[in-house]
Formats: sequence, C-alpha cells, structure tokens
Amino acid sequence: MDSPLSRPALLALSLLLLALYLARRHLARGKNRTYPPVAGTVLHQVLNFGRLVEYQTELSRRYPTFRMLTPTCNYVYTVEPANVEYILKTNFANYGKGVMTHDVMEDLLGDGIFNVDGAKWRHQRKVASHEFSTRVLRDYSSAVFRDTAAELAGIVAAAARGAGERLDISDLLMRSTLDSIFEIGFGVNLGSLTGSSEEGAAFARAFDDASEQVLYRFFDLFWKVKRFFSIASEAAMKRSVRTIDGFVYAVIDRKIEQMGRNHQEFAKKEDILSRFLLERERDPGCFDNKYLRDIILNFVIAGRDTTAGTLAWFLYELCRNQRVQEKIAEEVRAATATGDRDVGAQELVACLTEDAIGKMQYLHAALAETLRLYPAVPMVIIC
Repeated sequence: MDSPLSRPALLALSLLLLALYLARRHLARGKNRTYPPVAGTVLHQVLNFGRLVEYQTELSRRYPTFRMLTPTCNYVYTVEPANVEYILKTNFANYGKGVMTHDVMEDLLGDGIFNVDGAKWRHQRKVASHEFSTRVLRDYSSAVFRDTAAELAGIVAAAARGAGERLDISDLLMRSTLDSIFEIGFGVNLGSLTGSSEEGAAFARAFDDASEQVLYRFFDLFWKVKRFFSIASEAAMKRSVRTIDGFVYAVIDRKIEQMGRNHQEFAKKEDILSRFLLERERDPGCFDNKYLRDIILNFVIAGRDTTAGTLAWFLYELCRNQRVQEKIAEEVRAATATGDRDVGAQELVACLTEDAIGKMQYLHAALAETLRLYPAVPMVIIC
C-alpha cells in the first residue's frame, strides 16, 4: 500500500477543492438549487482511511445526508431511511453501479452481480435465486459449513488446552469462511484454515490484497495512472489478480475435464460451479469461463467477509456479556440434547440438525442484534 501524502499537501488540496466548490456554487446562484451540506473532501477520507467507517459514522451523526468533494464529482452519503428505501427499493432501477464503480472493481469482480447493471444483473439474480432455492445446494452448504466449523472448533480447543496460547480469532474466522464459501462456490477445499495447500494459501493472500486495493482505489486520485505504468500499489494489484485468475481458471478447467470424463457422476455434484456448467451445457451461449469466474468470485466475496465479520463481532459481544453467553450455551445444550456433558466438536456438529438450529431462537436474536450494531455491509456504493 502506498504511503499517504503529507498532511500539508492534503490540506492544500482540500482547500483547493473547497475553493473550486465555492466558485461553482457562486456561479450556480439564482438557479434555485438545494444540495446536501459539504462535510469534507476525499482527502479527509484518505487521512482517516484507517478508521474510515468510524469517520463516516461520525459525519452521519451530524448530517444524515452529506457530500464529500472530489476533483471530478461529489460523493453523496445518506443514512436517512426514506432515502435508502427510495434508492434501494422504490426507484432501484435508476440507481446502478455506474461506469466509475465498474472501472474501480472490474479487475477483481469483473462482470459479477456486484459490479453490473441491467440485463447482466437480472440474469445473475435469476440464476442465483434459482440455484440457492434448491434443496440440493442448501443441504450441501449446510454440510460444508458444519465440517469447517468442526475444523475451526478443533483448532480453538487445541489452543485452549495449551499453556497460554493466543489465537487471532478474526483471522481464523476469515480463513474458515473463505474455505466454506469457496468450497460451496467451486467445489474445492482451499485448506487455508489448516494451511494444507500452498496454492490455496497463495490464492487467499492474493484475494485479501486485491480486495483491500479495490477499496483504496475509491480514494486514490491517481490509481489509473499507477495502473497504466504498473507501479506501486497497482503493480501489486496486477500480481494479485494474476494469482487469483490462475487458480480459478485451473479449477474451472478441471471441472470441465471431470464433466467430460464422467458426465453421469458429475451431474450429482452440488457446488455452484458444477451447477452452472450443467446449465451452460443446456444453453451453450449463456456464459463463458470468464463470466463463470466473475459470477462465482462475487458469491465468494458476498459470503466470506460478511459472515466472518459478523461472527467476530458476535464473539466480541459475548465476551462482554457473560449472562448472554451463558444463556446461549444453555439453549444450544437444550436444542442439541447434549445436556451438561462435555462433548467434543465432532459430536456437537453432528447434533446440529436443521431441527435443532430452528429451536435456537435466542441465538438467532443475538446474531440479529449483532448485525444491527455492526452491519455486515456498512456502506453501499451506487451511482
């Protein structure tokens, strides 16, 4: 990551942006226009990049709707429920990702559902809603999550038996959810949680680095110049994308080979990539390998960070609220009929049936409250 500009330089650029804004506002007088207040510039966001969500939250407490100035446009931020409903529901078709957002995220997300509008968005929404509503994928997803959870619980239990061993639970959750979502999406276990695959570990690192760089692009005025000359952070971005693409396309090629070798057996596979390949066989022109890569990587991004982040905050709140922790543990023991026995991770996972999970209403409420306090997607970008 590039080191930020010096504070005097940022201050000078901020003053210049404000001067340009005031000049434009002066020219626009008499046109009877009203705009949300200006809360700062994109350079203020760069200064607060390490605590960006907190900074935006502080501003939104002062201004429910506000603008941040950039040299080329204004970013408008809103937390007003009526505005959010209008944008995301009432007049959703009018608020797409836009060209700027697509350019920023294209290297990583391509033409996946989070980066497209119109026909491509509708197609992916239709295909995804159909696949995720099938019993086959739901059962497969549950089995994958249970297996990964057992693996994670085993790592935590081993550390607990050790002499004062510390764990980075946030990192473990990120790795476990990446393993789960990637296996659901591509039918391949990355092994990033246990470190059993060097290729999987390299993909995971590249995926993290590329995701971080995509966020940074929104506040880096010169990212396109860096990409053109392949320097600094954009040179690293290209290396990360090459690693991601090399790994993903190799997985797709192996799947196609498996399908050609034993089609009857392949038709029983339950991961999203296999389902899409079977769909493509019925309609060969519906998507190519690049489109497959984009679609499924978007699913990975959607399910990985959101799940891991929510679980990390959930555990944080449990550590702060002993009474809630004990009540959840009591409910889990009752729902799984394990009583006060000291059961291992594998036995507990085996007891986590759909029926048992359905009885854990207090746990569900605690997770919902975690999402209210710490939204999994705190900011949505539209144009």
